[in-house]
Amino acid sequence: MRFGGPKFTALAGQGAYLNQMNSPAKRKHLSGSPFKQAPEPTIDEFAAGDKVCHDLYGLGKIVNAEAHAVTVDFGAQKVRITSPYNKLQHL
Repeated sequence: MRFGGPKFTALAGQGAYLNQMNSPAKRKHLSGSPFKQAPEPTIDEFAAGDKVCHDLYGLGKIVNAEAHAVTVDFGAQKVRITSPYNKLQHL
């Protein structure tokens, strides 16, 4: 027996249905809860000319800074990195 028909198999082939099942749901923090609310993640701000270090690419220099992405010159290649910048640190 096949489940879901052709629509399900098309989505399952792309992993869209599985991604929805595995992603944690965002829950509203209740005011009476004894648990602390998760802090808002801080996103670093970069400007052109900043020297940075990336976990995968190494040392580099910011060439272009946009609202939600930066372009970094690592010498051998230029890479556009989108926020949040988890693997990118200021030097």
